Amino acid sequence: MLSQLRSFPNLLTLLRLSFIPFIVSSILDGRYEIAFVLFVLAGVTDALDGVFARSLGQRTKLGEYLDPIADKLLLSTMFLVLSILHKIPWKYTVLVFSRDISILSASVVLYAIAGLRDFRPSIFGKVNTFAQVAAVFFVLLFQLDRSRWVWITRTTFLHATLAFTIVSGLHYVFVVGQRLLAHSETPAKSAARQRA
Repeated sequence: MLSQLRSFPNLLTLLRLSFIPFIVSSILDGRYEIAFVLFVLAGVTDALDGVFARSLGQRTKLGEYLDPIADKLLLSTMFLVLSILHKIPWKYTVLVFSRDISILSASVVLYAIAGLRDFRPSIFGKVNTFAQVAAVFFVLLFQLDRSRWVWITRTTFLHATLAFTIVSGLHYVFVVGQRLLAHSETPAKSAARQRA
Protein backbone atom coordinates (compact mmCIF):
# COMPACT_ATOMS: atom_id res chain seq x y z
CA MET A 1 0.00 0.00 0.00
CA LEU A 2 2.85 2.39 0.86
CA SER A 3 4.60 1.68 -2.45
CA GLN A 4 1.32 2.42 -4.28
CA LEU A 5 1.04 5.70 -2.38
CA ARG A 6 4.51 6.71 -3.59
CA SER A 7 3.69 6.17 -7.27
CA PHE A 8 3.87 9.40 -9.28
CA PRO A 9 0.18 9.45 -10.35
CA ASN A 10 -0.96 8.95 -6.75
CA LEU A 11 1.40 11.71 -5.56
CA LEU A 12 -0.28 14.02 -8.08
CA THR A 13 -3.66 13.04 -6.65
CA LEU A 14 -2.43 13.79 -3.12
CA LEU A 15 -1.14 17.14 -4.39
CA ARG A 16 -4.63 17.87 -5.71
CA LEU A 17 -6.06 17.09 -2.28
CA SER A 18 -3.54 19.43 -0.66
CA PHE A 19 -4.79 22.31 -2.84
CA ILE A 20 -8.28 22.21 -1.28
CA PRO A 21 -7.62 24.15 1.97
CA PHE A 22 -5.62 26.81 0.09
CA ILE A 23 -8.38 27.25 -2.49
CA VAL A 24 -11.00 27.55 0.24
CA SER A 25 -8.98 30.04 2.29
CA SER A 26 -8.34 32.13 -0.83
CA ILE A 27 -12.07 32.24 -1.63
CA LEU A 28 -12.98 33.15 1.95
CA ASP A 29 -10.41 35.96 1.86
CA GLY A 30 -11.82 37.22 -1.43
CA ARG A 31 -8.61 36.40 -3.32
CA TYR A 32 -10.33 34.87 -6.31
CA GLU A 33 -7.29 35.21 -8.57
CA ILE A 34 -5.33 32.82 -6.36
CA ALA A 35 -8.33 30.49 -5.96
CA PHE A 36 -8.82 30.43 -9.74
CA VAL A 37 -5.17 29.61 -10.45
CA LEU A 38 -5.09 26.87 -7.81
CA PHE A 39 -8.31 25.35 -9.12
CA VAL A 40 -6.87 25.26 -12.64
CA LEU A 41 -3.69 23.62 -11.30
CA ALA A 42 -5.83 21.05 -9.49
CA GLY A 43 -7.54 20.31 -12.81
CA VAL A 44 -4.16 19.91 -14.51
CA THR A 45 -3.01 17.38 -11.88
CA ASP A 46 -6.27 15.50 -12.40
CA ALA A 47 -5.55 15.19 -16.11
CA LEU A 48 -1.88 14.34 -15.63
CA ASP A 49 -2.33 11.60 -13.04
CA GLY A 50 -4.40 9.58 -15.52
CA VAL A 51 -1.90 10.19 -18.33
CA PHE A 52 1.08 9.15 -16.21
CA ALA A 53 -0.75 6.14 -14.76
CA ARG A 54 -1.27 4.82 -18.30
CA SER A 55 2.07 5.84 -19.83
CA LEU A 56 4.21 4.69 -16.87
CA GLY A 57 2.18 1.56 -16.24
CA GLN A 58 1.49 2.72 -12.68
CA ARG A 59 -2.22 2.02 -12.39
CA THR A 60 -2.91 0.91 -8.84
CA LYS A 61 -5.93 -0.24 -6.87
CA LEU A 62 -5.30 2.63 -4.45
CA GLY A 63 -5.35 5.10 -7.33
CA GLU A 64 -8.69 3.74 -8.55
CA TYR A 65 -10.23 4.77 -5.23
CA LEU A 66 -8.09 7.81 -4.40
CA ASP A 67 -8.63 9.69 -7.68
CA PRO A 68 -12.46 9.86 -7.58
CA ILE A 69 -12.34 10.62 -3.83
CA ALA A 70 -10.06 13.59 -4.53
CA ASP A 71 -12.39 14.78 -7.31
CA LYS A 72 -15.47 14.51 -5.09
CA LEU A 73 -13.82 16.26 -2.15
CA LEU A 74 -12.61 19.11 -4.33
CA LEU A 75 -15.87 19.65 -6.19
CA SER A 76 -18.16 19.15 -3.18
CA THR A 77 -16.07 21.57 -1.12
CA MET A 78 -16.13 24.15 -3.91
CA PHE A 79 -19.89 23.92 -4.34
CA LEU A 80 -20.44 24.19 -0.58
CA VAL A 81 -18.13 27.18 -0.05
CA LEU A 82 -19.39 29.04 -3.11
CA SER A 83 -23.00 28.48 -2.03
CA ILE A 84 -22.24 29.77 1.46
CA LEU A 85 -20.86 32.91 -0.17
CA HIS A 86 -23.93 33.10 -2.48
CA LYS A 87 -21.91 32.57 -5.67
CA ILE A 88 -23.76 29.34 -6.53
CA PRO A 89 -27.49 28.93 -5.75
CA TRP A 90 -28.09 26.37 -3.00
CA LYS A 91 -30.35 24.19 -5.17
CA TYR A 92 -27.34 23.03 -7.21
CA THR A 93 -25.23 22.24 -4.16
CA VAL A 94 -28.04 20.39 -2.38
CA LEU A 95 -28.64 18.24 -5.45
CA VAL A 96 -24.91 17.49 -5.90
CA PHE A 97 -24.54 16.49 -2.25
CA SER A 98 -27.76 14.46 -2.26
CA ARG A 99 -26.63 12.43 -5.27
CA ASP A 100 -23.13 11.81 -3.92
CA ILE A 101 -24.34 10.83 -0.45
CA SER A 102 -26.98 8.53 -1.96
CA ILE A 103 -24.41 6.81 -4.20
CA LEU A 104 -21.94 6.44 -1.32
CA SER A 105 -24.63 5.00 0.97
CA ALA A 106 -25.85 2.59 -1.70
CA SER A 107 -22.28 1.45 -2.43
CA VAL A 108 -21.64 0.72 1.24
CA VAL A 109 -24.88 -1.24 1.56
CA LEU A 110 -24.27 -3.21 -1.65
CA TYR A 111 -20.75 -4.07 -0.57
CA ALA A 112 -22.01 -5.17 2.85
CA ILE A 113 -24.89 -7.35 1.65
CA ALA A 114 -23.68 -8.58 -1.73
CA GLY A 115 -19.94 -7.92 -1.90
CA LEU A 116 -20.41 -5.66 -4.94
CA ARG A 117 -17.71 -3.01 -5.13
CA ASP A 118 -16.82 -2.37 -8.77
CA PHE A 119 -18.82 0.78 -9.56
CA ARG A 120 -17.01 2.41 -12.42
CA PRO A 121 -18.34 5.82 -13.48
CA SER A 122 -20.79 5.75 -16.37
CA ILE A 123 -20.65 8.13 -19.32
CA PHE A 124 -23.35 10.18 -17.59
CA GLY A 125 -21.28 10.35 -14.42
CA LYS A 126 -18.23 11.51 -16.38
CA VAL A 127 -20.25 14.19 -18.18
CA ASN A 128 -21.70 15.26 -14.85
CA THR A 129 -18.21 15.62 -13.37
CA PHE A 130 -17.11 17.67 -16.37
CA ALA A 131 -20.16 19.93 -16.00
CA GLN A 132 -19.38 20.46 -12.30
CA VAL A 133 -15.73 21.30 -13.02
CA ALA A 134 -16.74 23.71 -15.78
CA ALA A 135 -19.42 25.30 -13.57
CA VAL A 136 -16.94 25.98 -10.75
CA PHE A 137 -14.35 27.21 -13.27
CA PHE A 138 -16.73 29.79 -14.73
CA VAL A 139 -18.17 30.77 -11.34
CA LEU A 140 -14.63 31.64 -10.23
CA LEU A 141 -13.85 33.31 -13.55
CA PHE A 142 -17.00 35.42 -13.21
CA GLN A 143 -15.57 36.89 -10.00
CA LEU A 144 -12.64 38.15 -12.08
CA ASP A 145 -14.39 38.94 -15.37
CA ARG A 146 -17.99 40.17 -15.35
CA SER A 147 -18.39 39.79 -19.10
CA ARG A 148 -21.78 38.67 -20.36
CA TRP A 149 -20.33 35.61 -22.12
CA VAL A 150 -18.77 34.42 -18.85
CA TRP A 151 -22.12 34.81 -17.07
CA ILE A 152 -23.96 32.94 -19.84
CA THR A 153 -21.40 30.10 -19.85
CA ARG A 154 -21.47 29.92 -16.04
CA THR A 155 -25.27 29.68 -16.07
CA THR A 156 -25.24 27.08 -18.85
CA PHE A 157 -22.88 24.77 -16.97
CA LEU A 158 -24.82 25.17 -13.74
CA HIS A 159 -27.95 24.07 -15.60
CA ALA A 160 -25.97 21.21 -17.17
CA THR A 161 -24.84 20.18 -13.69
CA LEU A 162 -28.46 20.12 -12.55
CA ALA A 163 -29.56 18.02 -15.53
CA PHE A 164 -26.72 15.50 -15.52
CA THR A 165 -26.78 15.12 -11.73
CA ILE A 166 -30.37 13.91 -12.09
CA VAL A 167 -29.69 11.78 -15.19
CA SER A 168 -26.54 10.16 -13.79
CA GLY A 169 -28.29 9.50 -10.47
CA LEU A 170 -31.20 7.75 -12.20
CA HIS A 171 -28.79 5.78 -14.38
CA TYR A 172 -26.88 4.70 -11.27
CA VAL A 173 -30.12 3.42 -9.72
CA PHE A 174 -30.80 1.43 -12.93
CA VAL A 175 -27.27 -0.05 -12.96
CA VAL A 176 -27.48 -0.99 -9.29
CA GLY A 177 -30.81 -2.71 -9.93
CA GLN A 178 -29.34 -4.67 -12.85
CA ARG A 179 -26.31 -5.75 -10.85
CA LEU A 180 -28.41 -6.81 -7.88
CA LEU A 181 -30.66 -8.82 -10.21
CA ALA A 182 -27.66 -10.51 -11.81
CA HIS A 183 -26.17 -11.20 -8.39
CA SER A 184 -29.39 -12.77 -7.11
CA GLU A 185 -29.78 -14.93 -10.24
CA THR A 186 -26.25 -16.38 -10.04
CA PRO A 187 -26.83 -18.50 -6.89
CA ALA A 188 -30.18 -19.65 -8.28
CA LYS A 189 -28.54 -20.84 -11.53
CA SER A 190 -25.78 -22.60 -9.59
CA ALA A 191 -28.35 -24.38 -7.45
CA ALA A 192 -30.31 -25.42 -10.54
CA ARG A 193 -27.18 -26.88 -12.16
CA GLN A 194 -26.38 -28.82 -9.00
CA ARG A 195 -29.89 -30.31 -8.91
CA ALA A 196 -29.60 -31.25 -12.57
